[in-house]
Amino acid sequence: MTIYCLEDFKVEFEKLISKKSYKSLEREIIKYFFNKPAKDLCSGTRLNHSSDAPYIKKRLKGRGGFRCYFLLIIKEEDLYLMFVHPKTGNFGSENITDESKAYLYKKVLDCIKSDDLYELELDEYKKHLIFSKKS
Repeated sequence: MTIYCLEDFKVEFEKLISKKSYKSLEREIIKYFFNKPAKDLCSGTRLNHSSDAPYIKKRLKGRGGFRCYFLLIIKEEDLYLMFVHPKTGNFGSENITDESKAYLYKKVLDCIKSDDLYELELDEYKKHLIFSKKS
């Protein structure tokens, strides 16, 4: 499976992991999203009614951990990370608004069409994410 992300996700991710209290975010993303078939990533709250391309809100690290929003294109085995936020701490928040969810969905579709995405890979030791601008 290929994992991509929006610039919104990358910016928020980098801001969060720079803080000691959110260091576990990278490990949680690697643990949940990498080395799994697309069908195993369908758990979470579906924000649309598509079975082929579900838009999902997923808890990472349990209650009080992180909330991740992503689009999963099952047929192509492509995953698009759209946004992440912590539930607690200085940057913590409950959930994003319905308007923000709609904005992210529209934005990810636009970014897929224009190839304005980052591809995520694991470094050779599988401990860190590498973001590469898709060309």
